Amino acid sequence: MTTTSLNVALAMGPGVVNRVFPSRRLEALGPGLRLLSPTPMEDFTSPRSLELLAETDILITGWGCPKLDAVALAAAPRLTHVLHAGGTVRHHVGEECWERGIEISTAADANSIPVAEYTVAMILLANKRVLQIARKLHTERAEIEPDQVFPDMGNFGKRVGIIGASRIGKHVIRLLKSYDVRVFVSDPFLDQAAAAALGVERLSLEELVATCDVVSLHAPSLPSTYNLIHRALVASFKPGATFINTARGELVDQDALLGRIEQGDLYAVLDVTTPWVLPADSGFYTHPNVLLTPHLAGSLGMELERMAVSTIEEARRISRSEPLLHRLNAKDLAFTA
Repeated sequence: MTTTSLNVALAMGPGVVNRVFPSRRLEALGPGLRLLSPTPMEDFTSPRSLELLAETDILITGWGCPKLDAVALAAAPRLTHVLHAGGTVRHHVGEECWERGIEISTAADANSIPVAEYTVAMILLANKRVLQIARKLHTERAEIEPDQVFPDMGNFGKRVGIIGASRIGKHVIRLLKSYDVRVFVSDPFLDQAAAAALGVERLSLEELVATCDVVSLHAPSLPSTYNLIHRALVASFKPGATFINTARGELVDQDALLGRIEQGDLYAVLDVTTPWVLPADSGFYTHPNVLLTPHLAGSLGMELERMAVSTIEEARRISRSEPLLHRLNAKDLAFTA
């Protein structure tokens, strides 16, 4: 890039820019970068948007960004980079972007950090039987001898199964190295050499589910992964195991999962469900073996700024003619979210 100044524009849904980008970040993009407007485009058809697109070299996108189709790209002849301050770009980056050679970057790595932290916290709590013991204490309101009730409580030597060596799955594995647990992975795209580099052992999905004390799901939501955790797998979970889902609800046969939980020998920590908000009469709300959280594992609150930092640093790398750190390739979409 030989231009002395690159024009940056924003495109995302209502309210997103204020949540993700503190004003001080946008006011100090760095040398060689000029923000065309602090107000993001919410469409690519209005006169204002068409005027901005005509001047844009780098487009920073966020949740709710409109589709970058052929019409939008025709209005943006200078556009060379789309930097997404979020995870997936499936909803707004079309085939036309790849065909034109526009470079795409995401903040998925930044967003993976809080999800992995949440997951590790839940793994440790699950093996320590904290949720069950706390519930018992609240209910009985009397002295409890925890290891008399749960003699298997504790993390030492426990088997933790990770389904999907995704960004998040790999970060969970890295964080778990600090603990005396045995980590196993099931992922069809992970070969033996890659597993060895991660310091984990590969297992088939069936063996992992049947033998691990905690099973955590980190596979992407793709047509091929719909109901990945099907009824037969749910039935084969090790008695007393805990299933953690921070991926997507549609990867799990939820009716089968609830049925197994109602047998009393399976626990679940669910940060995601299908639909996002369960019906008011869902048994997941009331069963004591279930902890529901409202999709809070990912970046929220102060964690959102990490994605802003990652995205702005990508823009700065472009201004310095350096390669993107988090470039996404079209082929990656076949096995990533």
